[in-house]
Amino acid sequence: MMEALPAWVRSRLDPGERYGLRVTLFALATLLMVLPFSYLLVQVTSHGPLTNEDTEIAESIHRVIVHNDALITLAKVLSFLGSPVWFYVTIGAAALFFWRRGSRRIAIYLVVTNIVGGVIDTVVKILVNRPRPELEDPITEAFGKSFPSGHSMASTIGYGTLLLAFLPLITRRWRIPAMCAYVAIVGLIGSSRLALGVHFFSDVMGGFVLGLAWLVASTAAFSIWRKERGRPPVSVEKGLEPEEA
Repeated sequence: MMEALPAWVRSRLDPGERYGLRVTLFALATLLMVLPFSYLLVQVTSHGPLTNEDTEIAESIHRVIVHNDALITLAKVLSFLGSPVWFYVTIGAAALFFWRRGSRRIAIYLVVTNIVGGVIDTVVKILVNRPRPELEDPITEAFGKSFPSGHSMASTIGYGTLLLAFLPLITRRWRIPAMCAYVAIVGLIGSSRLALGVHFFSDVMGGFVLGLAWLVASTAAFSIWRKERGRPPVSVEKGLEPEEA
């Protein structure tokens, strides 16, 4: 498909080219933002058909879990693994680890990506101003607005940055399982917010999409820095700095 395009277009879409890398990665982040997130945003702000499904899903999940202590405990544990306090500790510890190894740019990447991600989440919550689900017998309470899910967004960004940072230190045979574990833990954390009745389905999906968009954009900036210093761009299967291995 690429061969059928004009040379100037191929050069801007080819990740191996200096400026092509910028266009490719930032275009991906833009697509994640503009297409699925915009659809969710329009549905939420205009009370579209998806919001009706949202309410039914929230109430259905609530009925299943509300009288099951084991499921409630599991949901609370998973929810904690996506909480700001947890990421203050894990991201802070990881950043300190890389800083002491001399990998200061990775440490900065971890801190900046996660802090800015939290700011983006807060700003969008305030602008959308969506109330949280109202259930007759709530399991727990959550503060702030509902869209997007901060836990879903934070886990997508937080565990994503940790995976990319530590991937070069993981042996090849464990890299695919580590990526699968990332997808699983992020999905479970988002599900726990639904189970606890503090978010709608579209909130969780919005958090995933917006978190992934910012993760891609921030990683793109890091990748551009590597490219402009004569190093290969960031490779998902090799991590941020393959030299760390």
